[in-house]
Amino acid sequence: MSGAESAAPTTLAEKIDTLFRVVRRPNREQFSHEEVARACREATGESFSATYMWQLRTGRRDNPTKRHLEALAQFFDVPVAYFFDDDQGAAIAKELELLGALRDAGVRSVALRAVNLSPEGVNTISDMIDVLARRESAAGGGEQRRTPAEGERAGG
Repeated sequence: MSGAESAAPTTLAEKIDTLFRVVRRPNREQFSHEEVARACREATGESFSATYMWQLRTGRRDNPTKRHLEALAQFFDVPVAYFFDDDQGAAIAKELELLGALRDAGVRSVALRAVNLSPEGVNTISDMIDVLARRESAAGGGEQRRTPAEGERAGG
């Protein structure tokens, strides 16, 4: 991903879009606007349509009620501070990127196998990944896997 895509979301629309992209159903499909809107209606007892959800996600509306944001936070299982506190929102966004990367079975397998390695072993694996990433990038990359954390790996 480009640096812009891997940066912490700053607008309400970016934060909501990040939740839709990263927090998914068990079958890895995104939740629909209607599913999220229905859950928010049930949680708040207030009006909340799929169109309104889409407007919030795309930035066409940007002033939801506190109860709507609380319902969104509850649905996506994040603290409501994700929407209100920029520092905490950025920290939560980093955690969401990691969770998104770990959804990939291959990434998860490598991470789980690395748990029992020494710090030196982990550094060796990290160096090998860097070499492979540079090699694939130089070769045009073909069909590279892209994860939400890719921009962070490339920068760190």
